[in-house]
Amino acid sequence: MIDQTAPKTHAEASRARKDIVLGEVVDEARLVRFVAGPDGVVIPDLARKLPGRGMWVAADRESIAAAAKKNAFSRSAKAKLTAPADLADQVERLLAKRVLDGLGLARRSGSIISGFEKVLAALASGKTAWLIEAADGADDGRRKVFSAVRKAPNTPRILGMFTSDELGLALGGENVIHTALLAGRGTDRWTLDVERLSGFRSFTPPDWVVRQNEEP
Repeated sequence: MIDQTAPKTHAEASRARKDIVLGEVVDEARLVRFVAGPDGVVIPDLARKLPGRGMWVAADRESIAAAAKKNAFSRSAKAKLTAPADLADQVERLLAKRVLDGLGLARRSGSIISGFEKVLAALASGKTAWLIEAADGADDGRRKVFSAVRKAPNTPRILGMFTSDELGLALGGENVIHTALLAGRGTDRWTLDVERLSGFRSFTPPDWVVRQNEEP
């Protein structure tokens, strides 16, 4: 279901690493690995597979910008390195791609349910781990789905980071608004990438916080 380059187990993803900005030991799952490229340019290594000594930074925009501004990469590597001005943007794009690619793999494994009525049924079954709503979906439909979330036997987490077009490209469909990711093998690893991405963009648009508590 999930990219095989991801950590194989939750325990593996939770190994402690030293954040080069904070100077503190942090769970690896909350960090982004960087390496020095052959030309001395800092490269994000989200899959944690590239050769070379890893340099670890908290998975959020502010921390990565601080690492670049304060020459933390050069100090960690004990060599002169160049951090691109758009390094945080690069990480955000790469994380977003991993999350969307993970949804595509989940669809092919049968772990994705799309469509208003099918998602309502999935919520009622209690098997939904994530409700994924298009950020540009209509308010009325979203309120009805959120009402079903409140009544579900197991409350799923909610994601609204992507537009209908982005979800459609990932899932091979058109007008993808309501999607459920079923609980199962691989969901934890996908969730780790979503949580890292939340350091760059909100789980949901700000105005959804109030609407999630409204009745349809």
